[in-house]
Amino acid sequence: MVEKSLFPQNIIAIIWDFDRTLSPHYMQKPLFDAYDVDEAEFWREVHQLPAYYKKAGIHVQSDTCYLGHLLSYVKHGRFRDLTNAKLRELGAQIAFFPGVPDCLDQLKEIVRAKEFKGANLQLEHYVVSTGLAEMIRGSVIAGKLDGVWASEFIEEPAPPEADFTQEPGRGPISQIAGFLDNTTKTRALFEINKGVNREASISVNDAFPEEDRRVPFRHMIYVADGPSDIPSFSVVSKHGGMTYAVYDPESESQFAQVVALDEQGRVQAFGPADYRPGSQTMMWLTMKVKGLARQIMEDRRTVLNKRVGRGPSHVDDQPRTDEG
Repeated sequence: MVEKSLFPQNIIAIIWDFDRTLSPHYMQKPLFDAYDVDEAEFWREVHQLPAYYKKAGIHVQSDTCYLGHLLSYVKHGRFRDLTNAKLRELGAQIAFFPGVPDCLDQLKEIVRAKEFKGANLQLEHYVVSTGLAEMIRGSVIAGKLDGVWASEFIEEPAPPEADFTQEPGRGPISQIAGFLDNTTKTRALFEINKGVNREASISVNDAFPEEDRRVPFRHMIYVADGPSDIPSFSVVSKHGGMTYAVYDPESESQFAQVVALDEQGRVQAFGPADYRPGSQTMMWLTMKVKGLARQIMEDRRTVLNKRVGRGPSHVDDQPRTDEG
């Protein structure tokens, strides 16, 4: 009996960073605007936190300490009554680069083309971000995503000896439920790779062959904007996936940043964060998705030829007449 793979491996995954990849701003901008908080001042304070807490012998992560500072703003009344529902509501105000969100549907349509009919290919979009999950879930792209990995908050923490049969209490956010930093974003990649998000019985720490994983790394395209994504670029590239860096066409510094990534061999290609049809970035993504779809079909034919014993064909038993 021929053993079947755990998953059919018919999925192509595009994994997106969020800030300055899909959106030209940090996603928290609508939050600062809603509460009349100086965004630049908030980030200036955040950048001083590692040195500030070091005076007390405390080490904080520079890429996630903003979450605790955000909670300090809630505690001190600057973000009055900020709930998860409010974060989701504010997510609807996030601005996006040209072509978003339509490009997400357009990329999914590629594998539904006549060329791939009957192959049951699927393209999935994931956001993996150090930003706020609830704001992403409230944004205009939410319904087009197949999964979100980002930071989350608890509103009312469970007290000691809590009645865990009850629903958690509601109110302003008060604790960090979970977070992603620039390194732990790679854990999300392995969860997508192994299918942890679709099969509850699988853990990210479970070991099983690449041919049994839901989304092989070679079927992944990782799109992001900067040096903070180097760990994820590295993991995807090392395992045979594709990497692409984007920059805001209006920012010379962001352009220089992605050129440096390209020169260092961190990414396979780069282009402007313009996702409209005909743009360089959409043409690259379209070409790579089509290439992956064709490769999946070719891989299937190769496996079929190896596993199926071909029956004998008719032999031409008519006598041959040699000429000359």
